[in-house]
Amino acid sequence: MAEFTTDKKKVYKIKTINNISEEGLKLLPDNFIAGPNIDDPDAIIVRSADLHDYEFTQNVRFIGRAGAGVNNIPVDRCSEQGIVVSKAPGANANGVKELALTALLLASRDILGGIDWVRDYDKDDIAKAVESNKKRFAGPELMGKTLGIIGLGATGRRVAKMGIDMGMEVYGYDPFLSIGNALHLDTRVNVVEEAKDLFKVSDYITIHIPYTPDTKNFVGEELLSAAKDGMRLINIARGGLVDLKALRKYLEEGKVAKYVVDFPDPESVTLPNTINIPHLGASTPESEENSAKMVVRQAVDYLTNGNIRCSVNFPDTNMGVCKSAARVTVNHRNIPNMIGQITAVLAEEHINIANLLNRHRTEWACTMIDVDSPVNEELREKILAIDGVVRVRFI
Repeated sequence: MAEFTTDKKKVYKIKTINNISEEGLKLLPDNFIAGPNIDDPDAIIVRSADLHDYEFTQNVRFIGRAGAGVNNIPVDRCSEQGIVVSKAPGANANGVKELALTALLLASRDILGGIDWVRDYDKDDIAKAVESNKKRFAGPELMGKTLGIIGLGATGRRVAKMGIDMGMEVYGYDPFLSIGNALHLDTRVNVVEEAKDLFKVSDYITIHIPYTPDTKNFVGEELLSAAKDGMRLINIARGGLVDLKALRKYLEEGKVAKYVVDFPDPESVTLPNTINIPHLGASTPESEENSAKMVVRQAVDYLTNGNIRCSVNFPDTNMGVCKSAARVTVNHRNIPNMIGQITAVLAEEHINIANLLNRHRTEWACTMIDVDSPVNEELREKILAIDGVVRVRFI
């Protein structure tokens, strides 16, 4: 574990919820212990278990989601308690991309219907019956068709490249497109500024955006009414991104020819012309291993160095390994004069600052300070007393 410098005198405890890949847990240094029966942990690593009713002890400082979404974690409550919540973006991108390809084929050709027909048919007469019945399950090829992609992050970019390689015309829309994702996007993707423009031209549309209050029912009446007749819709990103009540009408009318979803719920399983997949997008050993490795690295770096990576509530911060007497990390609200108040406390205690980093993300911020003097609990209490501070750590 050369990539981490750790304090061998401190033992960190990580509680694992769900089955976390052993290959990921092998990356833990010797002074870390992990398992499902850990009491009062320093960190939690979870996959899909719902933590909204989970009571976090004061000792919990980090939650790592071994996957791409965090809707199973009470992020707002964690922020109020100063708990950093991180995820593993892109770790399962290839697994999801491959399921997207499967969904495109299932939406296009009635492969499942044909398989069911063969299974239920009289076996003695099957060879002859196949030739006269196969046309019932025919469907169009993907090559030459138009593929629309909502969300051009790690997975969406891969799906776009896949579509191009299969001879499809690819259009993309992303309301959150970052500079990094834009730079890595295949130049042959036609990026549009309005989602409606995507629906007007696409034979197939696949969704790859996170679920947030802003994206709830993102695909609804307005977009579906603009869709090209016979469009096939695929959602293997998150439940709740499609307004199923609005979709039902368009499926019944045939304007939407097929809907493939990886998040079945009581309503989706009753929709006509719909294929419900039991949340298999990231269910590959490779995806699970990649996700576990990513969040394990994040947990170790945060607990031992205070660095934050891939967080959904606090800003990413990185000051490497502390080479001073101590490192002070402060998680706080993003409000004016926080740095001034924190450094004033240090000055009162005659503590010299060797290095300082401050970052913010919407309403939350983190300040990291390397100091040349020892620190104590009295200093921690003084910083915690500053209005807006929710967590102070000494490393």
